[in-house]
Amino acid sequence: MAQVQKIAILGGGAGALAAAFYLSGQAGWRERYDITIYQQGWRLGGKGASGRNPDLAQRIEEHGLHIWFGHYANAFALMRAAYAELARPADAPLASWAEAFHPQDYIALAEQAGAGWQFWNLVLPRRPGEPGTGSDPVTPWALALEAIRALRHWHDSLRTLAPGGVEDAAFDTLLSLAHGMPRHPRDHTTHDRAALGRALERVRGHIDGLHVLSIDGGQVQRLLVALNIGATVLKGMLADGVFVRGFNAINDEDLRAWLTRHGGDARLCVDSTPIRALYELLFAYEDGDPARPNLEAGTALRWMLRMAFAYRGSVMYRMTAGMGDAVFAPLYEVLARRGVRFAFFHRVEELVPDDDGVGEIVLTEQAKLRAGRYDPLVDVKGLPCWPDAPLWGQLDAGQAALMQEYGVDLESYFSDWPRIYRQAYGGPLLQRVLRRGRDFDHVVCGIPVGSLPLVAPRLLAKSPALRAAANRLRTIATQACQVWLDRSLADLGWTTQPNGQQPVLTGFSQPYDTWAPMDQVLAREDWPGGAAPASVSYFCGVFPAGELPHQSDSDYPARSNEQARQNAIALLAGRIQGLWPAGFQWQWLHDPLQAQGQARFDRQFWRANVDPSERYVLSVAGSSGYRPVAGGSGLTNLYLAGDWLRTGLDSGCVEAAVMGGMQASRALSGFPAVIEAESDFPEGGGTWATT
Repeated sequence: MAQVQKIAILGGGAGALAAAFYLSGQAGWRERYDITIYQQGWRLGGKGASGRNPDLAQRIEEHGLHIWFGHYANAFALMRAAYAELARPADAPLASWAEAFHPQDYIALAEQAGAGWQFWNLVLPRRPGEPGTGSDPVTPWALALEAIRALRHWHDSLRTLAPGGVEDAAFDTLLSLAHGMPRHPRDHTTHDRAALGRALERVRGHIDGLHVLSIDGGQVQRLLVALNIGATVLKGMLADGVFVRGFNAINDEDLRAWLTRHGGDARLCVDSTPIRALYELLFAYEDGDPARPNLEAGTALRWMLRMAFAYRGSVMYRMTAGMGDAVFAPLYEVLARRGVRFAFFHRVEELVPDDDGVGEIVLTEQAKLRAGRYDPLVDVKGLPCWPDAPLWGQLDAGQAALMQEYGVDLESYFSDWPRIYRQAYGGPLLQRVLRRGRDFDHVVCGIPVGSLPLVAPRLLAKSPALRAAANRLRTIATQACQVWLDRSLADLGWTTQPNGQQPVLTGFSQPYDTWAPMDQVLAREDWPGGAAPASVSYFCGVFPAGELPHQSDSDYPARSNEQARQNAIALLAGRIQGLWPAGFQWQWLHDPLQAQGQARFDRQFWRANVDPSERYVLSVAGSSGYRPVAGGSGLTNLYLAGDWLRTGLDSGCVEAAVMGGMQASRALSGFPAVIEAESDFPEGGGTWATT
């Protein structure tokens, strides 16, 4: 009988948990593996963590604004499987994945108009199928065919709004020609490509001639924007061989520069509202500076086209509780039932190499448990949830009292808990050293790339792939704010769509350029009868954090949080007038203490995500080539998991994180054999593929 392999999974984010889920999802896995997840602090979730505040009605407090996209084939498949295995009673809260995720078809894009703002209110059509049931074709050519159909549709819509002068057969010719070409671009002849190029030029010429129709910012101009972006993208993809070479072939160039090079109109394409929204969706600003946009063209186009044409069901999905409640609590429950062990309050200090891999893992035990096991979840109206702080009654009483007295944050890289503990107890916190061959055989590193130079400097010295990733991949801090209001969305001047949906909006002024009313989660909070807020709004955006200070600067998170607070106050005190037509008054903020004026903001929630592990991984021009795959560390027993890997999506999101975790499981065990949409050419026919 083969020896059981001990696997140490470091971190509790989506990538680490996906690796654990698939490793432990195979029949007879316990005869092959012994899996332990080591997690600092008291909860799982990583950048997607949320917590419940017991002092304020068990309200949900998030790291940011989290919306899932309908093209997240792997992340939804994971959640569908987890909820099915969890098998909650039909009358339980969030009994199924469909109760946890609600369709979102309504997107709003903010566009500055003089001194004010106007909005693109878009309700996208439903597509066949449900998310997590496979992937629609994602090859560049298949996506291009969808874009050509969209061009024809937008032209038809323009014809109804601006009859006269828009009759043209160029779109019909392009559509007919494209659909008559072979399915695989490898089979396209030189004649095919030349004919397609001529048809695209005729369409582009026709679109250029339509620019005179409108410059008023209305629906006609928005259709012209869509037509200009679509035609420019198609022309550029053909010219640069993307149909055969894949999207990565153009990743050495920023998206805006690439669009300009292929003739995109400055106003109707390159600097248009949808393109700006894409940069904000992917936080694509170096060092969090809005004046320094940077987004590699291939990754951006892959994202844009999959988001627009490869989703199943709805374009987006809202969670009906916190992400911790809807995603990470079910995953924890399933994994714990299977027999995966969790070691909470274990902070990774260093990964130490040996001759060919990881030889030791140095951990700090942050807290002593009263019992041998920590039970991390709390019940909120029948739903298992993560609290916003450790469950003090399960910790050593003396340590718990000290942590509460000093407001210790066990999740922070800058935590001064080691100093406080030393002063109180006269010695350091207990360190634990895991050794290869005794405590672990393999390591799945779910620690984000921003933390690797801090916890694995000697490991980076032995791994060129990890060293290149740490040196070349860029990360930025973000900020988030939530406000509970005694006024409804309608009171703020917004109306829901006929389908009853509230908007998800991006493109507003920075900071906090993205906003969504999240009223659907209020029912999962525990407000006393008659005292519930009328609405709740979430905001997020980039945060210009500057250089990362030394770990000893324990005040850095507080200073950053104060800046995020001031940014939120400035938003509500002034700029919010451009977003909420009915305006805003401080007395509208929901405050159980009934303070007056701006003081009511003190009962809202804000945070700056400045820790190395919290920072968002950018997709700047030329960076994707430095993303490793899960088994590509070059070290024999080290596997990687997370959204910073080369997954075929190559951007910061839960889908990429799950794909990275699946890669880690596959590299270790061979399972799962298939990861949806991992390559631009899942059926072959191209020159680039994820390996």
